[in-house]
Amino acid sequence: MPNAIGVTFDNGPKLHYVEAPPQPPVVGTRGVVATRRGLEVALVRTDVRDESRTSGHYVRDAEPDDLQTHERLRTKGEELTWLLRARTRQAGADVKVVASEFTLDESALVVSYTAEGQAPLRVMAQELMRYTEARLEFVNVGPRDQARMLGTLGACGTGSCSSTWLQSFSAVSIRMARDQQLPLNPEKITGPCGRLMCCLQYEHDMYRELLKGMPKKGVKACHDQSGVCGRVVKLNPLARTVDLRTEEGGYFEFPADEVRRQHGGGGS
Repeated sequence: MPNAIGVTFDNGPKLHYVEAPPQPPVVGTRGVVATRRGLEVALVRTDVRDESRTSGHYVRDAEPDDLQTHERLRTKGEELTWLLRARTRQAGADVKVVASEFTLDESALVVSYTAEGQAPLRVMAQELMRYTEARLEFVNVGPRDQARMLGTLGACGTGSCSSTWLQSFSAVSIRMARDQQLPLNPEKITGPCGRLMCCLQYEHDMYRELLKGMPKKGVKACHDQSGVCGRVVKLNPLARTVDLRTEEGGYFEFPADEVRRQHGGGGS
């Protein structure tokens, strides 16, 4: 296994492992790495470790000229992004240009975009060729990758998980929201990317464990000690209680261990 170091690029927090040089750089160093795209400036985030797969190799510590060139090309890429957004809007195309990133030697330009249908790549390429001779690469990214690259705020008021630390995207289902007794309101459970919030998965296993042995919402049940019967309208997994609504319209909260389901009481 080659010795590798983890680095990040400007487009998000994901760690990319590259082969380390004989004298590894210290964490926090800005360096030049060679990837499949070409030479890129990256930030060293880890010490040397064994990794079975690497996506490039560390070339050298970034020099002042490298950083100056990187900043100039970053600015040029942003200008081209805004230009493409204006042109695609004029063309009436349903496409959003997310980012335009040059390699350090300006030999390649990677354009990330999102589109539900067919993107006018030929039109975009013709527009770009007026301003650069770089090899063009177009990448259609998903909504979560878009949030990662642009940087967004989460419902918690801080940077969203995808743009600050999350390394990979796992499947998130509406079942996770149901198990956590969250209101199924899209405004409450979707993130800035328009998809279900990634954080719904973090505590899901704990909620599934807490829900074991509790009656399901919607069933008819009775409280052992008081004899009060009604339909389960709410589960409180953290408190281990359930709310019953009687036929008369009364609401009662009882410990889940003291509530028994009525057989034949229906429910979901």
